[in-house]
Amino acid sequence: MGHDQPHEHHHDHPHDHHHDHAHSHDHGHSHAHPHDHSHEHEHEHEHEHEHEQGDLHYGKGEAGLSVPGMGQRQLIAIEMDVLAKNNALAAHNREHFDEAAQLVLNLVSSPGSGKTTLLCETLRQLADKRPCAVIEGDQQTSADADRIRATGVPAVQINTGKGCHLDAKMVHDACHQLPANEGGILFIENVGNLVCPASFDLGEKYKVAILSVTEGEEKPLKYPDMFAAAQLMVINKIDLLPYVSFDVARCIENAKRVNPYIQVIQVSATTGEGMDAWLNWLATA
Repeated sequence: MGHDQPHEHHHDHPHDHHHDHAHSHDHGHSHAHPHDHSHEHEHEHEHEHEHEQGDLHYGKGEAGLSVPGMGQRQLIAIEMDVLAKNNALAAHNREHFDEAAQLVLNLVSSPGSGKTTLLCETLRQLADKRPCAVIEGDQQTSADADRIRATGVPAVQINTGKGCHLDAKMVHDACHQLPANEGGILFIENVGNLVCPASFDLGEKYKVAILSVTEGEEKPLKYPDMFAAAQLMVINKIDLLPYVSFDVARCIENAKRVNPYIQVIQVSATTGEGMDAWLNWLATA
């Protein structure tokens, strides 16, 4: 079930206010920060230490994250600048997508959710129905893009290196490498990570969060920003339900707690169960 590669996140941008989930342990040893730690120290004195176990809570200040040597206001300014630039380019992307009458989806998930397998099966079933193209985001390797190209669909690989999400500029540049895809679907498979991609608009119409039953029904509560931003949650690998302790009803309930409007489809890319519902959703999206 592991975390979304928190040790890989050597970010170029110290902006992401969602990083507090992935990074809370990184700063746990340092009490030299001048900002917003008063609540933690009061907390420690108010309660017995036995049941607290030294839990650390970062991201409670205005900026939603903690970076050594930087105040909350500075972090807010940096984050707003980065996101404003990204969002301007995302709006530009969206204009292009609308002109081409393309349906653009931002597929987000943890690593290992099965989203590439689901995507490949989707592309096979859409082959004679609608033109498709794919932008594939990974930190390293072109393995997933190679699997997608094997279906006959054009795909551009974006390797982000240590970056943990795609941004609007990467998508803009990748689109120039793809055929026109007029009236088609562009699937953007984001880097496996449920934290960082939540903040970055790519110009897509919808975010689709893919969650496999091999993960856990608490995922929507652990990563609320992502599930709040998603229009659809696909519960994948339902063929494995007999072998795992995953409560589908609880998972859906958790997702609706953070996003009352989220739609849910249950699928198995392996057996094909639920694929009709997913393809119907794509046809009407």
